[in-house]
Amino acid sequence: MKTTAEELTKLLLDELWWQYLRRVPYAKAYADMVTSKGGKVVNDHIAFRSFNSHTGEQPEGIRAIKHILNYLDYKPTGKYSFKKKKLNAIHFEHHNSLFPKIFVSQLEVSELPDWAQQMINEAVVDTPYLLSDNAIELLNLLKETGSLPKEAADLLVLELAGYFRRPWDVPQKEAVLKLNDVSQYAAWVLLHGNSVNHFTAFINYQEVPEWPDLATTCKALAEAGVPMKENIEGKAGSILQQSSTQAIKELVEVVNGNGDVEKIKWTYAYYELAQRGVIEENGVPKLFSGFLGEQANHLFDMTQTRDN
Repeated sequence: MKTTAEELTKLLLDELWWQYLRRVPYAKAYADMVTSKGGKVVNDHIAFRSFNSHTGEQPEGIRAIKHILNYLDYKPTGKYSFKKKKLNAIHFEHHNSLFPKIFVSQLEVSELPDWAQQMINEAVVDTPYLLSDNAIELLNLLKETGSLPKEAADLLVLELAGYFRRPWDVPQKEAVLKLNDVSQYAAWVLLHGNSVNHFTAFINYQEVPEWPDLATTCKALAEAGVPMKENIEGKAGSILQQSSTQAIKELVEVVNGNGDVEKIKWTYAYYELAQRGVIEENGVPKLFSGFLGEQANHLFDMTQTRDN
């Protein structure tokens, strides 16, 4: 029995979604509310963050995620620059339009103050590569033949899912706190590494008559007690509207000044929601599939809170 590349990609996406649901109760609340109304939970995109810096054995920056997506038939589609935040990003799409887009950003570490560069570089310089030689062999076989035996595919999915976590050692508490002052993005990546930054509900496919758009969905979530972003990015009827829940906080490990591991509270992830408008491409109407820089800028800030 064989598992095709598309089936394996779906299995990996599902595994990452279940891992995320266990960590982000606001996303589970959305999923439960939609399914209880007979609607569909479809995700528009998944976001990842990275350091564009030498990260040991792991590819640097966007390549940390891109090199895996290459095996899974995801293609780079759009490029974005966020100069004030010192970020660049690429989004990837799959030929199956119901598969979430993948939005990968990288912090241009070389543009930070020298002391911040040094802190990041020292923390990630000895990063191991989290995929085994066997996993790479299976990915190459998948690329060549388009499928794998089911047992091998199941093992590969589990190993790939394990890649999406922090790959370097527990960071120094002082580094996290100091970096947060110049880039909350930097502090987040130091703590969470390759972990999913957020998933995003695709409101266009939600199919809940009571919540026909982003505004009514956000209102329903707020009324159910889910803490929401104060406003919606983008005007009604525009090609892209976005909002999100607030970010949840987790206890994360850091190394204190005495060399001991302790736990502090820090933001992990929010659940984003997006509604897309129709554009014309070569005379054919289709949903806009890209991202808008100014809106994305505001959403990067959702992992920043008053006390971190």
